[in-house]
Amino acid sequence: MNVHDFYFELPEELIAQRPLVERDLAKLMVLHKDTGEIEHKIFKDVIEYLESGDCLVLNDTRVIPARLLGRKADTMGKMEFVLLTNKGDNVWEVLVKPGRRAKIGSRFVFGEGELTAKVLDVTKDGTRIVRFYYDGLFEEVLDKLGRMPLPPYIKKQLDDNEMYQTVYSKHEGSAAAPTAGLHFTNELLKDIEAKGVNLVYITLHVGLGTFRPVKVENVEEHEMHSEFFIVNKEAADTVNQAKRRGKKIVSVGTTSTRTLEASCDEDGNVIPQSGWTDIFIYPGYKFKVIDALITNFHLPESTLIMLVSALAGRENILNAYRIAVENRYRFFSFGDAMLIV
Repeated sequence: MNVHDFYFELPEELIAQRPLVERDLAKLMVLHKDTGEIEHKIFKDVIEYLESGDCLVLNDTRVIPARLLGRKADTMGKMEFVLLTNKGDNVWEVLVKPGRRAKIGSRFVFGEGELTAKVLDVTKDGTRIVRFYYDGLFEEVLDKLGRMPLPPYIKKQLDDNEMYQTVYSKHEGSAAAPTAGLHFTNELLKDIEAKGVNLVYITLHVGLGTFRPVKVENVEEHEMHSEFFIVNKEAADTVNQAKRRGKKIVSVGTTSTRTLEASCDEDGNVIPQSGWTDIFIYPGYKFKVIDALITNFHLPESTLIMLVSALAGRENILNAYRIAVENRYRFFSFGDAMLIV
């Protein structure tokens, strides 16, 4: 399977730069995976496709202000750090620009010196293993000095960081938002719950590796970065009971999908656990847990468009994306939504 099989033409002006003020008024394309039929709705209409007893599974991770602008201690040259993974004991895996300045032993300063860092190691992917030094709580230092790590196609910083958080975000740890969830409002979630739908919360801390481009021709040779996830007993039991009753498991976003599919056995029973997953889902994969997916419109040749193609079929997805372009749907993190049923 070739990476170019997942290419489509996307006009740059369709890349959304700001979220809608009223989150649930985004466009919603409904794609019926068995027939390829397409409906055009608005996001709050998603409730029409949910029934009592179904499970709506949401990733409650919260984005940390993981982008740090600082200087190299000896030369005072400007540097940018993006925190990727907390290794414990004040050690993080970090993306550094420019990387050539971040050799083992190099030191860096942020703010007025409230935070400093030393490079301990360089990974095979070119990220750095860094130890941070500070007084007080790291979270408070980060809140003061850090910025939201917006994707590179978002050209301006947000006026309010909460615009890049889901309304149900809870557990801090992500370097990027689970963006399919950005469309939900508290009111819509209450309406969905009042209909008898089970709201199930799981956690996967999204790393920038999720958005790493596929640099190999052969899709099967791509390696995913590992991301930390948590599925508690209540979540697992609720999903398993719904499946036994023949109800739908509707996943909100590719991160929730990967978490569910990584935490189940061969029969599709979700097992309570926490750990790391590098599951890579592409066409040919047989889904064991989810029945339907709420997602955004993804980058050409990305692992995300491969995942949705695994669920709905590559031809259906590429046709849907062509129609989305024709109908001026907004793409990527702050863009419109798709429901695959």
